Amino acid sequence: MLSDAGVEQANALADCLADEQIKRLFVTPLRRTHQTAAPLMEATGLEPTVIDELAEVRLGEWEGGEFRVRVEQGDPLVRLIFKQERWDVIPGAESLESLGRRVRAGVERIVEGTGPDAVAVAISHGGVIGELCRQATESRPFAFVHMDNGSVSRLVVHAGGKWMLRSFNETSHLTVRTGPSG
Repeated sequence: MLSDAGVEQANALADCLADEQIKRLFVTPLRRTHQTAAPLMEATGLEPTVIDELAEVRLGEWEGGEFRVRVEQGDPLVRLIFKQERWDVIPGAESLESLGRRVRAGVERIVEGTGPDAVAVAISHGGVIGELCRQATESRPFAFVHMDNGSVSRLVVHAGGKWMLRSFNETSHLTVRTGPSG
C-alpha cells in the first residue's frame, strides 16, 4: 500500500505526464506500481500491461523489506554490496548478468508492444531503473542506483536498438506539488 506521500507522488507524476502523447502504460507485478499508475490511468484512460521482467531486483534472503531493515541497521554486508556493486553479495540474490538480461528483455517487450515513434510509460523500481540507465550509458554497475520515488527518467530506444538515456531522476513535478524534501 502506498503511503500518503506515495499517493501524492503518484498524483504529481500523473499531472506531469498526462499531457504527453502516451500510447502505452506498463507496470510490474508488484502492487505499488499499479497504485502509482492509477492516477495516470485515470488521466489518460490507458490500461496498464504487466511486464514481469521489470520487477525489482531479486534480493534472495533479503526480500520482503529485509534489505531496508539491514540498511537502517548498518549491516556490514550492505557496505560490501555497494563497494562491489553487486546484488548477489546477498545470499540467493540476483546476479548483475541475470538482472541485465531481464531488464533488456523487459524493455524489448515494451518497444515491441508500443511500436515506433511512440511514447510509453513504465512504472518500475529503483534497482531496475538503475540497471536500465546503466545499460543505456554503458556505465559502471551502480552508477544510477539512487533515485527519488516518483521521479521520471527518460529512455529513447532508437530503431536500430541503441538505447539513449535522455534524463535521469527528474523531480521538479514533485517539488511543485509536494514541496521540497529534506
